[in-house]
Amino acid sequence: MTRTVRVHRTTWLADGVVQLEFRDPTGADLPGWEPGAHLSLRLGNGVVREYSLCGDPDDRRGWTVAVLREPNSRGGSAWVHERLTAGTPVEVDGPRNDFPLEPAARHLLVAGGIGVTPLRPMAARLAAAGADWRMLYCGRSRANMAFLDELVELGGDRVRVHADDEHGGPPELAAELAALEPGTLVHCCGPEPLLAAVESALPETAELRVERFRAPEPVASTEDGSFEVVCASSGVRVPVEPGTTVLDALAAAGVEVPSSCREGVCGTCETKVVGGRVDHRDHVLGPAEREAGDTMMICVSRCRSAELVLDL
Repeated sequence: MTRTVRVHRTTWLADGVVQLEFRDPTGADLPGWEPGAHLSLRLGNGVVREYSLCGDPDDRRGWTVAVLREPNSRGGSAWVHERLTAGTPVEVDGPRNDFPLEPAARHLLVAGGIGVTPLRPMAARLAAAGADWRMLYCGRSRANMAFLDELVELGGDRVRVHADDEHGGPPELAAELAALEPGTLVHCCGPEPLLAAVESALPETAELRVERFRAPEPVASTEDGSFEVVCASSGVRVPVEPGTTVLDALAAAGVEVPSSCREGVCGTCETKVVGGRVDHRDHVLGPAEREAGDTMMICVSRCRSAELVLDL
């Protein structure tokens, strides 16, 4: 659902990181959310960007996000830092949660830089529940690590801080993860090198959930054949040729589906599947969802059968 909120307050959290609190212009409560949820911000330059909610899920008065200004901004973080001042109206979609905090015997939260944002409310929830949890918070330096003091105060020795400039480089994740007890669930958010290192070093006795900023470099595929998409509600048939996404083919035929990242990481374009064998290429759905085959991200995923029927 798209709604208009207003920037209530901005706060400088760390070097290059600004926090924004949004409130309903009428003063009404906003919809609730759970740790791991994010908002899609429709910025005034035509760009849509996703930012994790990092405030208190029990506070319905407002939604809070924290945004790192990227040196090579593609129009998102620069706009937020320069244009979203107190009082500015913003159109948002959500909250949506593709990275929920799942139950487990024990938890490890691994944050890289601004990837701490979805993990901050997870840590607070786990601490309040008396859960068995730890956190590894990595960053280039303490000066640009948002919420650092708060998280250390919250978790004490449960929170290990690794600043690259203090340790001569990134953490040795293999040693960190090798000691995980069986049944540990790892939630990790951060830049791709961190996610890849965690995925590589994770023991088989632990489970991993990740949230990505960007999709990994795509692997070249020779299976990008043509197929036809059928819109179940109208019967419209749209051919999808090699090199063209389902999203773009539908848009060219006048069938618009909301989208944002176009990389299969945000979940905005998720569409129900009525029929056909989906070739999943996203980084959102879990194994069980892929096996079920009843939903797909049409910005990157394709079809292994001649016909794909979508609930459109």
